[in-house]
Amino acid sequence: MKGKHRLFDLRLIIGALFAVYGVIVTGAGIAASDADLEKAQGININLWTGLGMLALGAFFLLWFRLRPADPPEGGER
Repeated sequence: MKGKHRLFDLRLIIGALFAVYGVIVTGAGIAASDADLEKAQGININLWTGLGMLALGAFFLLWFRLRPADPPEGGER
């Protein structure tokens, strides 16, 4: 029962979601066609957004790892 409270920490959930979506969007940015780049005025927006999402996901996961939440006070029911 010691680490169960960490399973539902929002930092873990948000970090994992940003990391997964970041991988998907970065993959779409790597596979972007010339027509896609033309629409975005030469900026590979999917690549940059995906990298930003990966960085944010890594930040949340690192924060979760380095600053664990204290377990709630009180006895078990």
